[in-house]
Amino acid sequence: MYIEKIKLFNFRNYIEQEIKFDKNINIFYGNNAQGKTNIIEAIYSCAIGKSYRTNRDKEVINISKKFSTVEVNYSKKDREGKIKLEISNKKIISINDIKAKKMSDVLGNINIVLFTPDDINIFKEGPAKRRRVLDVMISQLRPAYVYNFNMYLKVLEQRNNYLKQIKYENKKEELLGIWEEKMAEYAEIIYNYRKQFVEKIKEKIVEIHKKITDNKEIIKLEYISDFKTKEEYIKELERNRKIDIIKGFTGKGIHRDDLKLYINDKEIGIFGSQGQHRSAILSIKLTELEIIKEEIEEKPILLLDDFMSELDKERRENFLEDVKDTQIIITCTDKLDLKNEKKKIFFVENRTCKRLKILYKKLDF
Repeated sequence: MYIEKIKLFNFRNYIEQEIKFDKNINIFYGNNAQGKTNIIEAIYSCAIGKSYRTNRDKEVINISKKFSTVEVNYSKKDREGKIKLEISNKKIISINDIKAKKMSDVLGNINIVLFTPDDINIFKEGPAKRRRVLDVMISQLRPAYVYNFNMYLKVLEQRNNYLKQIKYENKKEELLGIWEEKMAEYAEIIYNYRKQFVEKIKEKIVEIHKKITDNKEIIKLEYISDFKTKEEYIKELERNRKIDIIKGFTGKGIHRDDLKLYINDKEIGIFGSQGQHRSAILSIKLTELEIIKEEIEEKPILLLDDFMSELDKERRENFLEDVKDTQIIITCTDKLDLKNEKKKIFFVENRTCKRLKILYKKLDF
């Protein structure tokens, strides 16, 4: 799988830009705030249906314009396709010029694995980012997961609203059972999806991490959830009603799930060094890549947003060896020392992206 080209119109700082990609390595370099990450964001938005940088679609529209569009042409082993994202007063996503009716129609057309600088800290911060990593991977391979997850969030919001009504308007507490039963129904589905994919990660990540750390570290992943059975889930919500009414939100549930990571039996979030965090997230992403490859029988596209600078030269070469025959799109501020000759290099400056043909031939990136 690879992206052939992308067209940006009024997207972030780009007014109009077309980029044709190499099937292998594509390097976008330049100073900060020139538009490198915007290219990664545009590809991600067409693959997943929304940005990873904002929850407000309109924020990607160029500040001087009223609409934005992104077109991505891609090729898979069995077909070619085009995803078009249009954002104005509303968001429209089209697949091969046919408007997508639901988000699950979009997912799985372009499979991606994303690295960002923030990923290094996901085990230092709260669980929301860790859940998101898992949710995005599942969504690409099991589009039905998105429907069930969104339905759970909708019912959760309704229960939270009713908790406030009980507190301020003296509504009947017993009616909470309506939402609690539906929450348990969707929670069971979500839990089974997550548990299945965590098991897939566990199967592969140990050997991948041993290779990255030269057999010096043993990695272990733990999935933490409030869910046990549907019946127990309902009982747990019932037991916490009084506390939830006081707080005005649901404190227990599948929306609070977490992932914990251990290096040599020590929790990385507490005891891990910066180097261990870097190696751990690298292992997770390589595992994600392997799982997607097994599921779809071809390699996903690797998006590396200012991540290669986190690795020394030896780790870069080892990493690229592990992901050979994968299309890689890299952003960076410095010129990377990469041996692979199958690459395109682009210089990004002042919302313009230019391929450097002379540098491609003569400089050792």
